[in-house]
Amino acid sequence: GTPREFCTITVTDGLAMGHQGMKSSLASREVIADSVELTMRGHSYDALVGLAGCDKSLPGMMMSMLRLNVPSVFMYGGSILPGKFQGRDVTVVDVFEAVGQHAAGKMSDEDLFALECVACPSAGACGGQFTANTMAMVSEGIGLALPGSAGAPAPYEERDRFAVLSGQAVMNVLEKNIRPRDICTMKAFENAAVLVGATGGSTNAALHLPAMASEAGLRFTLDDVAAIMRRTPYIADLKPGGKYVALDVHNVGGIPVIMKALLDAGLLHGDCMTVTGKTIAENLKDVVFPENQDVIYPVSRAITPTGGVVGLKGNLAPDSAIVKVAGLKVQKFTGSALCFDCEEDAFKAVQERAYKKGDVIVIRYEGPRGGPGMREMLSTTAAIYGQDMGEHVALITDGRFSGGTRGFCVGHVGPEAAVGGPIALLKDGDQITIDAVAGTIDVALSDEEFARRRAEWKPRKTDYNSGAIWRYAQNVGPAHLGALTHPGAAAETHVYADI
Repeated sequence: GTPREFCTITVTDGLAMGHQGMKSSLASREVIADSVELTMRGHSYDALVGLAGCDKSLPGMMMSMLRLNVPSVFMYGGSILPGKFQGRDVTVVDVFEAVGQHAAGKMSDEDLFALECVACPSAGACGGQFTANTMAMVSEGIGLALPGSAGAPAPYEERDRFAVLSGQAVMNVLEKNIRPRDICTMKAFENAAVLVGATGGSTNAALHLPAMASEAGLRFTLDDVAAIMRRTPYIADLKPGGKYVALDVHNVGGIPVIMKALLDAGLLHGDCMTVTGKTIAENLKDVVFPENQDVIYPVSRAITPTGGVVGLKGNLAPDSAIVKVAGLKVQKFTGSALCFDCEEDAFKAVQERAYKKGDVIVIRYEGPRGGPGMREMLSTTAAIYGQDMGEHVALITDGRFSGGTRGFCVGHVGPEAAVGGPIALLKDGDQITIDAVAGTIDVALSDEEFARRRAEWKPRKTDYNSGAIWRYAQNVGPAHLGALTHPGAAAETHVYADI
């Protein structure tokens, strides 16, 4: 094979977080997939090795593989090494939470600066089971990446070996005509959702898996993801809900160990094809589960019997909503709505401690269409945790959360405020009840009161009235279907790989 290298963009979420730049993040997923598609089509390339690092580049690259359906192999750029601060492992999320501690007078200027200096000691994507590492696990679990390739940290030289092996693998799948849609079947998407649930992975997987499925002509919604996670045991003690990072998983055998534990318990479809040309079961045949470690538990001793992410529905979220419960002590919450129409206003209120125990902080008009761009709310949620209020308030939004978010934080509330969803009709003081055990989210309002408020509601304009983000807002669909900007493979009359 003759290799040709080309690049696409990435928006680094660590830099984009907490300001208007985050509106570009989810939109960048579509630009990544589109730009890879156009380059492949323009040059009539026969196969693809996709290399990705930060959050949106992983699903964006896998979406393009499924859209084009040329023989493809995915390779993760690798995770960052953990920082060390006062004798413990730290990640970038510890810095975000430290900002809240500093604002609350619980951390000195000197300690905050010292933490900032050590939290990110190497190249690589954020180190916990945040979005990048979650989607890296998906790449192996769904069969698009070589076993073990997603676990090695970015600075480790063994990544060179996986790069060579990925090149060999793509020539093998090209010769055998094994295509991404042969690999990413409905069973494979179910495997991916199991892996996310079992590791307390990012809620963003419930956005990216439906989008990837659509590229393969499959309907796999947030509800489907949530239903699988609800019956999946939580077995990997990873940040942000747990205590370990990606390096620890690698040190005990990597993602194949997690998959082996799930396969042996009958929770994975072992007959799914992968880019090795073998099935999941064949790939894992010789993997031995390591004893004398507490990073990954066998299913028989799961941390909790259900997965780390839960779907919610109710009169406040008729389409759906999602919450990460991994590491969460309180799974039922009733409180008074405190409403904000953008993240900046909510963050300012948190910084000024203009909220109280028992509040449900509502951040709306931050959905895919209304934001536009469906921002992540890590700055706000981390500041709340830094003020030791993480267990005493809840937060709901039609936007998203970082994979690093912890606490009772409900995202993807749909329909979003911009299209007149119930979240747009809330007022301060409304009583909201969230029950992650039952999977419900409701506000104590009658149908008549909802109807009265809906009649008074008027759509809002944004400040994005031209350019890429305006174009994104015109085309983007609802979050529970993946926030897609095109119809997907279901509407195809040709597949690129066949022309």
